Amino acid sequence: MTDFAPTVGVSTTRPTDMPVDHAEIPVWNAENWFYEDWPVGQKIRSLRRTMSEGDSHLFNTLVVDIHPYVQDQMFAEREGIFGKRLVAGAFVFSAGLGLVATNCVNAFSYGYDKLRFIKPVFIGDTIYSIRTNLDKRPRYKEMGLIRASYEVFKGEGELVLYCEHLQTVKYKNPADFAGKTEK
Repeated sequence: MTDFAPTVGVSTTRPTDMPVDHAEIPVWNAENWFYEDWPVGQKIRSLRRTMSEGDSHLFNTLVVDIHPYVQDQMFAEREGIFGKRLVAGAFVFSAGLGLVATNCVNAFSYGYDKLRFIKPVFIGDTIYSIRTNLDKRPRYKEMGLIRASYEVFKGEGELVLYCEHLQTVKYKNPADFAGKTEK
């Protein structure tokens, strides 16, 4: 396995609106990686999360998803093709990505490609995610583009969702990319 830099609490944002000794403490679960710091091939795996009925209901209420497959137990059991209620795919996507999301202050979401719901997730299933840095390329004067895959699994490793996340990330040394950018 390749060694990579630590993934959390590696630096601080040094805010000016708090005591200096507090501002110098590394921020938990926040990184200040730059484009140059993202190694292609790096993988991170999340903790697991059980998709509870309460979480599913809260998500469905928030996004007004009232489809009978995710909201109506009697329909799902009697008329649905799976015989039980599903967790909304949008929730699986959101929770799955959230499990491995970084809070890098230099990275900005550019969009998602190749989103696929491969297998259903049901109330009570436990999921986890693996993020893999696939590639990166200089894009703008101040930021490069990074592409990472997100694979969400349930149970003991059954793939349920795949997508690719594109992010723009600030360069540590923009001059190093002069003449190499697309725009």
